[in-house]
Amino acid sequence: MWIADRWEDYQVIDCSSGEKLEYWGPYTLVRPDPQVIWKTPKKNPGWKNMNGHYHRSNKGGGEWEFFNLPEQWDIHYTLPCDKTLTFNLKPFSFKHTGLFPEQATNWDWFSEKIKNAGRPVKVLNLFAYTGGATLAAAAAGAQVTHVDASKGMVGWAKENARSSGLEDAPVRWLVDDCVKFVEREIRRGNKYDGIIMDPPSYGRGPKGEIWKIEDSIYDFIKLTTEILSDEPLFYLVNSYTTGLQPAVLTYMISTEIEKKFGGHTTANEIGLPVKDTGLVLPCGASGRWEK
Repeated sequence: MWIADRWEDYQVIDCSSGEKLEYWGPYTLVRPDPQVIWKTPKKNPGWKNMNGHYHRSNKGGGEWEFFNLPEQWDIHYTLPCDKTLTFNLKPFSFKHTGLFPEQATNWDWFSEKIKNAGRPVKVLNLFAYTGGATLAAAAAGAQVTHVDASKGMVGWAKENARSSGLEDAPVRWLVDDCVKFVEREIRRGNKYDGIIMDPPSYGRGPKGEIWKIEDSIYDFIKLTTEILSDEPLFYLVNSYTTGLQPAVLTYMISTEIEKKFGGHTTANEIGLPVKDTGLVLPCGASGRWEK
């Protein structure tokens, strides 16, 4: 398992009975997690003294209950290249805060590859959300194209870039359907040295385009090989869907990427260490290709 264990401003403290207790900077949150099916005793005092608690509804969705939590705050993450990123957090619908901290293990991986490439690197970040991967790539020296279907998420990513001192970094911020964008880039002849994608299980584009990961992901990976440069540096696919195990990611990426460019593919679960138990909380899987 690839573990995001270099955080100083974030920590999973404990997890039990379908919930996880987390430090987000100075604030403690309790949020649901479908992976937490065990029912160990909730001994940590944080379970009774949280700043925010997301209650899942039996009818789907849920709502936040707040206890002295600001509307927005920030946390920081320092990459191996000693560049520090700042993320603006705010609880919003369906339990999220605007950041998936387990992705830091991937930020570390590709930021080091960009830094040590010895050449200019162009990166495309698809389904880019609030820009964690975009900022990590830009901080390491890459020219980045950030694409997400949500105007609000792209605006949030820009806010994170400003907070991280990267407002003048060479980043293109685009609100677009990712599939249609890649199709246009193929026609334009644009190429990228690294591609990152974090596709949702289900989503809609700006004009109602429907995305279902199990129906779309393989063909989309194949499509993106047409915009990789002649000497690509890396390729990363993330999956939060339990149906896409590491072996599935390995097979899809190796079938399409290695066939064209050689190199090698690895895939693994990604996770976060749990302070009180010493366990690691699984948080999906990632597939990585590198030359």
